[in-house]
Amino acid sequence: MTTTGKQLFTTLESDGTLTVEIATSEFPDPTGNQVLVKMEAAPINPSDLAILTGAADFENAEYSPGKVVAKMPEPFNSGQKARHGQRLPAGNEGAGTVVATGDSDMAKALMGQRVACVPGSAYAEYALADAAMCLPLGDHSAEEGASSFVNPMTALGFAENAKMDGQKAILHTVGASNLGQMLVKICQEDGLGLVNIVRKHEQADLLKGLGATHVVDSSDGDFMAQLKAAIDETDAFYGFDPIGGGQMVDTCFKAMEQVAVSKMTEYSRYGSNQQKRMFIYGRLDFGPTTLTPSYGFGWTLSGWLLTPFLQTAGMETVMRMRQRVLDNLTTTFASSYKTKVDLEGMLTKDAILDYRRMKTGEKYLVTPNG
Repeated sequence: MTTTGKQLFTTLESDGTLTVEIATSEFPDPTGNQVLVKMEAAPINPSDLAILTGAADFENAEYSPGKVVAKMPEPFNSGQKARHGQRLPAGNEGAGTVVATGDSDMAKALMGQRVACVPGSAYAEYALADAAMCLPLGDHSAEEGASSFVNPMTALGFAENAKMDGQKAILHTVGASNLGQMLVKICQEDGLGLVNIVRKHEQADLLKGLGATHVVDSSDGDFMAQLKAAIDETDAFYGFDPIGGGQMVDTCFKAMEQVAVSKMTEYSRYGSNQQKRMFIYGRLDFGPTTLTPSYGFGWTLSGWLLTPFLQTAGMETVMRMRQRVLDNLTTTFASSYKTKVDLEGMLTKDAILDYRRMKTGEKYLVTPNG
């Protein structure tokens, strides 16, 4: 017996027409290790916006109740050729109550429980999820558990990755973000150094209030000097950047190299032997990543995504990380929201233009069942 409910879909056509709409869907009975979750809360994360809105022009889009049609400019439309014509669900994570299960013991054990889940289709009244990826929330509310996967596990993943690679410190280019604030607390708990880059004095004050030691403000005239001093004190030659476009990665590499060169006893035309590594884990800026030949050859720039990391980390590490999130859900890994909207409320012009700006401390929470 199928369950009927509302669900958000996003479709990009080959001519660049992007349609985001609420439709009625039939959700099949869960099988095997699946569970059917009645969704109560789902955050809008930057990782959701890639498929939800992308670089489309929502300022001049056509809005109607439960539906919006916008144009995706080039080269962003061609860059998403693989999804042309596909009607895709959205919403990476959320929380709700399990109302039906498959026949596996793991699935059946979750019946009637409130869980956090990662269905990839959380913007819906119901979602099918893998029981192995569900986190029973116990007495925690759906709102408290809605953001318990993407940001907490990503922040923990940065720390785990750094430790696996023998690093003593991390550099993070958006220190005041929700994820960045979690990272401050994690690094304090794990004894890792952390260099936080922020864009405003208020953000610096926020992080210092959390106990952050090394906070550098890119709006300051002596930003580069501050950044080099922080890297020198921490040995943070290992950084994570969600901006992607522009020159921030280049700036970090320059600072790392200048610190390394200052410690060299002999000149080398090839620069320092200090290995410098930056990971891009998001695209807040859709522009090109600009690199310059100013930091020798001892550097690596690569992408970082949570799911591939978890696959390589192994189940034991993943389960340890998940338990740590659950144990600290209202402290280290707490999330706050600017406002709540239902499914239809997601697709109003005011809401879209607001949440796609991804401003610090202004995350939206979707309540699919009102």
